[in-house]
Amino acid sequence: MRARGREPPPLTQGLTMTTFALVGAGPGLGLATARRFGTAGHAVALIARNAEKLDGLTAELARDDIQARGFPADVLDAAAMTTALNAAADALGPIQILQYSPVPHAGFMKPVLETSTDDLDAPLAFSLKGPVAGVNAVLPGMRELGRGTLLFVNGSSAVRPNPNVAGTSIAFAAESAYTRMLHDALAPENIHAAQLIVPGAIRPDAEHSSPDVLARRLYDIHQQRNGFRHYAEPLPD
Repeated sequence: MRARGREPPPLTQGLTMTTFALVGAGPGLGLATARRFGTAGHAVALIARNAEKLDGLTAELARDDIQARGFPADVLDAAAMTTALNAAADALGPIQILQYSPVPHAGFMKPVLETSTDDLDAPLAFSLKGPVAGVNAVLPGMRELGRGTLLFVNGSSAVRPNPNVAGTSIAFAAESAYTRMLHDALAPENIHAAQLIVPGAIRPDAEHSSPDVLARRLYDIHQQRNGFRHYAEPLPD
């Protein structure tokens, strides 16, 4: 029996079930987005470091009659991420949508004048090498499907550098450039790459940046496919 509210999207009607893969699964935005895409008829692959937390998230989704599985991997380990995404496609079906939205580590937030070359290794692995590994893992399957969506979620420092969080500002800018190049290069193949900028904190009571509102926004970006960069709300002056 189909769960209440389940609505097959136009991109999947009459087609083999495909997978929504979420890198950076968690109880806030991750769970809300997984629920939104799962309710639309996609299987859900959850990727994060903690296997126990993944089990809890899959149980939450199962209560909504959403097929979901967890695949533990650290985004700082490109080989582990590739393995997890390949395992997800084998277990659940081809990955049509990849969302990359892990939460940056506090250690990335040093002021610019206190940032050394070594301090940039982890942020760049997190925000650039991780996305590259993820895209390279899912792109062959999207090309075989003839369609796909790549979603990247960043804070405001991706477009407005903040000297107090130099590592994130530098790494998010690199991720933005990569996503923009993907957007241009893959559009002729019906693969849409887009970035959602969330200027403030993601909170359940936020008008524009609650998990549920952002999940709906990401789903709309996937469906409407109309542009590269989107904002959850205007950047503050």
